[in-house]
Amino acid sequence: MPRPRTPHTRPAATRTISSERERKLARFQVRVIKGPDEGARATSSSAELSVGTARGNDLVLSDATVSRHHLAIAVSDAGFSLRDLGSTNGTKLGGHRVKEAMPRAGARISLGSTELLLEGLGEELAEPLSAEDRYGPVLGESAAMRRLFAVLPKVAGSDATVLLEGETGTGKGLVAEAIHGLGSRNHGPFVVVDCGAISPSLIESELFGHVRGAFTGADSDREGAFAAARGGTVFLDEVGELPADTQPKLLRVLEQRSVTPVGSSRPLSLDVRIIAATNRDLRGEVNRKTFRPDLYYRLNTIKLRLPPLRDRPEDIPLLVAHFFRQFGHDEAPPVELVTRLANQRLPGNVRELKSAVERAVLLGEGSFADDASVSAEARAGETFREAKARAMAAWERAYLSDTMTKHDGNLSRAARTAGMDRNHLRDLLRRHGIEPKPKPRSR
Repeated sequence: MPRPRTPHTRPAATRTISSERERKLARFQVRVIKGPDEGARATSSSAELSVGTARGNDLVLSDATVSRHHLAIAVSDAGFSLRDLGSTNGTKLGGHRVKEAMPRAGARISLGSTELLLEGLGEELAEPLSAEDRYGPVLGESAAMRRLFAVLPKVAGSDATVLLEGETGTGKGLVAEAIHGLGSRNHGPFVVVDCGAISPSLIESELFGHVRGAFTGADSDREGAFAAARGGTVFLDEVGELPADTQPKLLRVLEQRSVTPVGSSRPLSLDVRIIAATNRDLRGEVNRKTFRPDLYYRLNTIKLRLPPLRDRPEDIPLLVAHFFRQFGHDEAPPVELVTRLANQRLPGNVRELKSAVERAVLLGEGSFADDASVSAEARAGETFREAKARAMAAWERAYLSDTMTKHDGNLSRAARTAGMDRNHLRDLLRRHGIEPKPKPRSR
């Protein structure tokens, strides 16, 4: 069932942070020095430059051995970073095939029959930074987040389709709510559809609705997400999980701005804004033919990428203080807690950080592994390292078992709650001998 939500509004208090109002990035270009497109070049106009044969790339090639979306080169204070986007023939740097690398200016990059030269231009691009440490409910004083905050008011003020990309737990849903809640459609509903948590057999009914008798169990007419959100926003969370046979139907909705309920022949006109989110790079899914390129281009009107927490460590104290207050404490969080979390690996990003703060508040500061099933009693001849590993393994098993039980064995929902990738969760379950047993869903 699509879930209408009441979006957050901007908190009353924001604070001005650094006087820095823009971020300087080195400008660069890539030039084809070998291959069918020899002489072609593209110059960076943002932090990232993409290369491939599909329209929409910064450098569009005709080389048939190059993938639609082959690679992306980004620049930051740390230098250049290169990422292969799941291409068919791969990307080589220094003769070695790479998925990710840190090339230097002057590097030669091979893709298919084409060779590129990466060149620094000795110039700078200036990206504006917001003066505030938040936008609606989204917090951050890092340059990466303030750059996002500088763009969001323009995005919220438009009606354009938005694609939010970022790892699990980076706050894509919160940004979607902020765009809706601070935009011109905030008087209308904000309807969430979790594309990864709905049975493939029911996804069309969830999105488009159905009429009575459309299928077994359809005892009455039902509005889908698009009809329910009239005047407001539909948020398609984890849009990369959409089944292949649903994708062309969604594309038709986006192009025609109308929807036909399952079992009906009468289209309904739409008045909604669409925001989609994914923890995947859909360009790679297009290369693998698991996501339609025309649907990707339609969703990609405005693309915003949310940085992982490891790329914005200076935001951790602000976030810890916010969550500490959220869980009932008026005072500042203990310095020891902030320090430990700042030095802790958090692959689940902000969602995992929030859970860690909540756990610390509930169990007492410092009791991260305190669980009824975990005994601190040392066994004969057991070292500290061995005792700690045994205790953490017991806690991990208890946590995984409890999470799977709460989500009726649904791997996708459990992974989102735990703030981890589905495959990683599956590996952990196998390691602990926990068998996910999803409950059968009735239509």
